[in-house]
Amino acid sequence: MNRLAHHPETAALLAGRSAEGGLAPALEPSTAFGAADAADAARRAVRPRVTDFYGRYGNPTVQAFADAVAELEGAEAAICSSSGMGAISTVVLGMCSQGSHVVTQRQLFSGTLQLFTQVCPRFGIGVTFVDVEDTEAWLAAVEPGRTTLVFVETPSNPTLALADLDALGAIAGPITVVDSTMATPLIQRPLDYGVDLVVHSATKALSGHNDATLGVIAGEKTLVNELWGYAVVQGSSASAFDSWNALRGLKTLGVRIERQCANALQVASILSAHSAVAEVFYPGLDRHRQRELAARQMASGGGCVTFEFVGGYEAACTFVDALHLAYLAPSLGGPETLVNHPASMTHAQLAPAERAAIGIGEGMIRMSMGLEHPDDVTADICSALQAAHTCS
Repeated sequence: MNRLAHHPETAALLAGRSAEGGLAPALEPSTAFGAADAADAARRAVRPRVTDFYGRYGNPTVQAFADAVAELEGAEAAICSSSGMGAISTVVLGMCSQGSHVVTQRQLFSGTLQLFTQVCPRFGIGVTFVDVEDTEAWLAAVEPGRTTLVFVETPSNPTLALADLDALGAIAGPITVVDSTMATPLIQRPLDYGVDLVVHSATKALSGHNDATLGVIAGEKTLVNELWGYAVVQGSSASAFDSWNALRGLKTLGVRIERQCANALQVASILSAHSAVAEVFYPGLDRHRQRELAARQMASGGGCVTFEFVGGYEAACTFVDALHLAYLAPSLGGPETLVNHPASMTHAQLAPAERAAIGIGEGMIRMSMGLEHPDDVTADICSALQAAHTCS
């Protein structure tokens, strides 16, 4: 069966299906595998991305999920880690050493920001931060012969700002990396633009059910194999059980993304017209300042909507407390609508001035749309908006 002829939604549905005809992916929980003889054991011990030697080196179920993501991304190879931050740390610390230089953006997920601001300096890795939307700044920050890595998160979390993938892919010299967690390969495929590596927190939309913690790195085979060698030493090994759940989750990725994006656009439109809301950040809106770029490199606006209340912190807290259907939780991409207040949750470890510098206000809300009926979720949001309006 030639899967290359299939649309990505179909490829996701077929992921992990066994050659023996089993419709569900196989779960292999073993952490160690017996060899036929000494020569066989020796071969397994040095084979990149080996799945039948030792669990820290690889596992059949884990690799099945990695292979599925590689197919969806149009990559030659992929490996998994125990979390999204495990994948990002593997790329950054596996590619860089003392004296290396990284160019990245100010608008980053808090864990990634901590890696670049707190961990990299300890190892003598220099980091230059630029505005994600300023393409000229990206190009100017790259130092030929010194810059090892250019790391981009697009759309950014939680502000949903975009980097120009065409411009990023055209950068020669350093390894280019895109964290595409907020999009998934059904919305954008960075490797198609010449980017070297794509990473995901597969905990989010790829697995999609809030029951797996995973990261994945996909790209050119030689590069992925090199990172696999570092990952084996680092020990950020993915769970076979989580990978099995993620393979199951991939089967519904197409229909989940379609419903979540439709709900997100509807909610973004409602928020844009409400007087309690100062600004809405959603690439699918015609009024979004990067709408032209979004239309060029994204199939849709994505499943998350971010917005800022006129009434600031008090209005944001009043809003989330008034919700009945949506959950207040720090993740995204699951089947339920999840609401996050970055100032008191995902980015709480940053000082107010640090949050403001990366575009996160005290009244900002990131909403990850679920699979509820549109009328139910919009009714819940509109009721909570009325409560928040009293704080404006």
